[in-house]
This record gives sequence, C-alpha cells and structure tokens, in this order.
Amino acid sequence: MTRWELLDTASTPSGGTMTLHRRSHELSIRIDGAELMNSRMHGSEEAMARLACEGAPARARVLVGGLGMGFTLAAVCAAVGPEASVTVCELMPAVVAWNRGVLGVLASEPLKDPRVRVVVDDVRSQIRGRWDVILLDVDNGPDGLTQPENGWLYGPAGLGELRRALAPGGRLAIWSAHPDEAFTRRLGQSGFSAAAHTVRARANGKGPKHTIWVAQVS
Repeated sequence: MTRWELLDTASTPSGGTMTLHRRSHELSIRIDGAELMNSRMHGSEEAMARLACEGAPARARVLVGGLGMGFTLAAVCAAVGPEASVTVCELMPAVVAWNRGVLGVLASEPLKDPRVRVVVDDVRSQIRGRWDVILLDVDNGPDGLTQPENGWLYGPAGLGELRRALAPGGRLAIWSAHPDEAFTRRLGQSGFSAAAHTVRARANGKGPKHTIWVAQVS
C-alpha cells in the first residue's frame, strides 16, 4: 500500500499541530495525529450547503465558518445565484494556503470564484450585521472540541448572537460528527425553529452518519 506523504505542518492557536498528508490522490488533514478531514468523504459538507441555501434570496449574503478542503464553500457557490456574496472565514492561514495550492483542485478551486471573500480570522469576528445564511463547520460537534474557544458558539450567548446576525427568514446550519438531542433543544430555547438531519459522509450515500442542524428564527 502507498505510504502517506507529509506535505506541510502548521501550529494551531491552541498549541496543537496541524498536518497535511497525501497518499496517491487522497489527501488528509490531521490535528496532533488524529484525522480531521479526508478528501474521500465530503458528502455531508455538500448536503449542509444544499440544506442551508435552499430558498436563499438572489442576492444572498452567506457566511461560511471553516474552509476545510473547500467542499462546503464549493457547494455553497453552486447553490446560490450569481448575485450572491459569500464570505468564508478560516482561522488557520495554512489551510487557506493549502486551498490555494494542492487542495484547490479537489473542489474545483472555489476560492477563485469572484463572489467569494476570504477572511483569515475566527468566525466569531464576522457574526454581526445581517446574513441570509450562516454555515458553521468549525468543530466536530456543538461543543468546541476542535477549537475549545468555540464552545460559546453553541451556548445561549453564542446562539443569541447568531440569531441576531440572521436576516428575517435566514438560516443557520451546523455540521456535527454526531447527534446531540440536547443541542436541538438548546436551539429551540434560543429562539430557533430547528431540525436535525442525518446525512452520510460520502456523496454516494455511504460512510459514517453525520448530523446537520438547520435552524431558522422562530
């Protein structure tokens, strides 16, 4: 079997090590040795974009939290109209650089889309003003596991900020590697009408099951 090749290494704000690996046509991003994402599994990210952007206005203002391998961003660009504007917020400069390099071809170079603006910062810096759609794919679930400082996003204070940042009829979508009934209830307690969708990790309907919450102001 072909061995994994280490392509690059970067330090995370919390002191961890993020690495980019390649094996033949497969790429992997890991944190401290644990795989965070793999280019073979992106069906749930694409499903999140479709669910979140369904019925979005022609001039939709979309905020994507987390660039990853670019699959979520590419699916958002495919789901919204030519007059939409999409801001993608990525905390790690290395991830942006990788998407402008070796990762770019995976999702057909979404960073080159003229509707896309890249912000290298914590997504919390952009949760203000008015957005029609907000997508959060910055953690493995609603607990700030990947970036502990993100924990507030999923609590009452963070959800309140997210609700206020959405335009009337706007949608919030959150990706998770696992279901969480308590979080579904928390969304309702924060003024959202929310549904949890179970989707597969791979575009062919196979692979692990992931959870996508889609919430609107109730």
